[in-house]
Amino acid sequence: MTDNSVKILLVRVSSLGDVLHNMPVVDDLLRHFPGAQIDWVVEEAYVNLVRLHPGVRHIIPFALRRWRKSLRSTATRAEIASFYRQLRHDAYDLILDTQGLLKTGLIMGMARKTPNGKKVGLANGTEGSGYEGISRLFHDLSVPVDKRTHAVLRGRLVAAAAAGYVVDTPASFGLRVPTGDTSWKPATPYVVFFHGTAGAAKKWARDNWIAIAAYLRQYDLTILLPWGSPGEKAEAVAMAAAMPNATVLPALSMQDATILAQSAALAIGVDTGLTHIAAAYETPTIEIYCASPKWKTEGNWSPKIINLGDNGVPPAVAEVEQAIQQLL
Repeated sequence: MTDNSVKILLVRVSSLGDVLHNMPVVDDLLRHFPGAQIDWVVEEAYVNLVRLHPGVRHIIPFALRRWRKSLRSTATRAEIASFYRQLRHDAYDLILDTQGLLKTGLIMGMARKTPNGKKVGLANGTEGSGYEGISRLFHDLSVPVDKRTHAVLRGRLVAAAAAGYVVDTPASFGLRVPTGDTSWKPATPYVVFFHGTAGAAKKWARDNWIAIAAYLRQYDLTILLPWGSPGEKAEAVAMAAAMPNATVLPALSMQDATILAQSAALAIGVDTGLTHIAAAYETPTIEIYCASPKWKTEGNWSPKIINLGDNGVPPAVAEVEQAIQQLL
């Protein structure tokens, strides 16, 4: 491929972390094809996240999670028809499915390619991924990856194989600084604890967070405690009761939570989407792994990111304290 006006469609619909980890694909493609027109199919919940990348031309919202609750309704069928029209509006030189699921394969199958266009996706999944081999039915080219390929590198390799270049630079996410309501934001520098996550096993013990809050008093930084569910709010309130330097935040939108991650003097968090957003912005970040493999999502593109622990081996408080010394 040599034409810098190529049209490219990315299919990566969910979840928060997966969508975020696909961002470097956009930067890679624009580095090699500066005039490329890049569109992206994504679940409607993550449209604002994709909007933060200035290199994405059109975003095509996909609402399967909502549609399947009311497939018989006239409104839902009209939305699906509108989605189909948007998807088919342009013909693309490259259509890339970097997720490897039946639903992303079906989207790829519906999309139009140019006469010399290609539909390219994953030939296999990585260890522990939800890859569905049936997605290969929709490919012109299937790209094999090692079983332990990092979540960011996986998509970059698919795009590189499709477009004929080599991945030879650290990941660059290219995200613009988010804007929104910052009435919740303190006037002074702060540390954010991303303590909440859907999987209980991925959490770091409350006593550890309390110990780190005590250690941070010497830096005279406010600690902010976000939450995303009633259970996480209760945990934040319980933590704050033992942390004189901590504040429980009000409910934040996804946009405001992104501002929270990007603007922090330091982010400390478990393996969850908001921690990865902080790392993507190269905010000084400590990623804590307790029950998930570090190789899969660790921030490995900046010295401002320190990854601690691993699957079944949570880091000790002393390790996090040492990382704080390095980053502050």
